[in-house]
Amino acid sequence: MAGMRLVHDIWVLVADGEKALFLRNEGDATYPNLEVVREMHDENPPTREQGTDRPGRFNDATSAHRSAVQETDWHRIEKERFADEIADRLYKLAHRGRFEHIVLVAPPLVLGELRKALHKEVEQRVAGEIAKTLTNHTIGDMEKVLMADQA
Repeated sequence: MAGMRLVHDIWVLVADGEKALFLRNEGDATYPNLEVVREMHDENPPTREQGTDRPGRFNDATSAHRSAVQETDWHRIEKERFADEIADRLYKLAHRGRFEHIVLVAPPLVLGELRKALHKEVEQRVAGEIAKTLTNHTIGDMEKVLMADQA
């Protein structure tokens, strides 16, 4: 995010695979004051709680040996689906002119999925990206991290 300042009215999306906070800077670049505009939650229990069966098995072609098939990672699939949902919400907000610029803050996996799902109208408004998990931080701690990253 180097070079991008947290100017007045810039939006910040802080997300992970289960929670998304849409924040707007009511302050300025020197003294940010992030206010929550919208919050999204997604119930995403661990894969072990989402899967219904043991992993499948198959016979190897030339022997009696059986191999296990890797279980589907439902938790990861749900994170990807949630990233799509966030991207859709960002598009609707951008299309209505709710924000001019936005900074995306998410863990690398979620940030990558989000980047793939963003509409061009939102892509053009992305002022910076930070690959960190901040969803469980206080707003004050988020402001400190963002200020440190813009220096």
